[in-house]
Amino acid sequence: MIDRKLRLGGIIDGVGWSYFGWRHPDIPANASENIDFYVEKAMQLENAKFDTIFLADVSHIGPGMIPHYLSMFEGISILSALSMVTQSIGLTATIATSYADPFTVARQIASLDKISNGRAGWNAITSNPGGLANYSRTHLRKSDLYPLKEEFLEIVEGLWDSYEDDAFIRDKKSGVFYDPSKMHSLNYTGNYFSVDGPLNISRSRQGRPVVFQAGTSSAFMDIAAKHAEVIMAPGDNFDYLKGYTAELKRRVKNQGRSPNNLLIMPSHSPIVGKTETEALEKLREIESLMPIGHRLPRPQLMGSAENVAEKIEHWYREGVMDILLIRQDYPAGFEDFIKLVVPILQEKGIFKKEYEANTLRGNLELPYPENMFKE
Repeated sequence: MIDRKLRLGGIIDGVGWSYFGWRHPDIPANASENIDFYVEKAMQLENAKFDTIFLADVSHIGPGMIPHYLSMFEGISILSALSMVTQSIGLTATIATSYADPFTVARQIASLDKISNGRAGWNAITSNPGGLANYSRTHLRKSDLYPLKEEFLEIVEGLWDSYEDDAFIRDKKSGVFYDPSKMHSLNYTGNYFSVDGPLNISRSRQGRPVVFQAGTSSAFMDIAAKHAEVIMAPGDNFDYLKGYTAELKRRVKNQGRSPNNLLIMPSHSPIVGKTETEALEKLREIESLMPIGHRLPRPQLMGSAENVAEKIEHWYREGVMDILLIRQDYPAGFEDFIKLVVPILQEKGIFKKEYEANTLRGNLELPYPENMFKE
């Protein structure tokens, strides 16, 4: 294992990842469509030296969905806006390969990357078949989704390498704008997509945007072992996560990649207080907004700041938490974690006090990918 510090990410969920959080007096009822709310949270996370903002997404909704999913911003749009009020924090959007078009996604993420000066990430997921009807793909079956995803990833990665790093000369005196020998067509033909390329945007300052993925199935792990750089993993069971991480990193090694170049990012919803009692009071306050008889499962990261920090350190040192991704079920969830837990993690020497690079890839200490077409 390399000596890599713990990294932190924050999911901005608007009104929250629950059915009742929007009723809390400290949450704007329209938070999921409120640019000022997103700006406030983005700046809060950057001031605390978080490594990335992470946006979840859905492609198919109905009356039973959580309020956040019923009225929310599109990811690339809101992250582009947030790039203008932040300087260092990463910006990671979720776009499902099941529905989107690879050329369009490659261009969207590359554009976000340029706008943010090298801070873009892409969470490439499959999605439930219910949304296929929204994207004219009802001819596809669930069994198609992972083979389609693999083609999608191959295309996007190839398009991001359309130009070598030094292809654009832009010399006004000589009249040379670019070196055509350093532009590369893709000429990809698969079972689901046919894409000529090249992409009409220069290569990222971080080589390529960082590829995140989420899933647990064996088919998912096979694809992730080839293409993923960060895995959003379930964080509710330490023993399961330890076995999952070991198996996934075994498959990464079998692909000829270093297991150190795949980061594990479990997701948690911490509820933190100065004491155990204070944290419990915050949980009860959330539950008071719910119908009688409903209770929230006790979060894995709940209690006093010291106890929460100790558990985080344990998961980190056991190799199952390279990045801790937090979302806030309680309105002050980010604020409490930043004020109470982050200083303890810094005192332990496992979380930074300042940004160490100027790209998302650099801050995550992931290697710079060489252009696949470079001879």
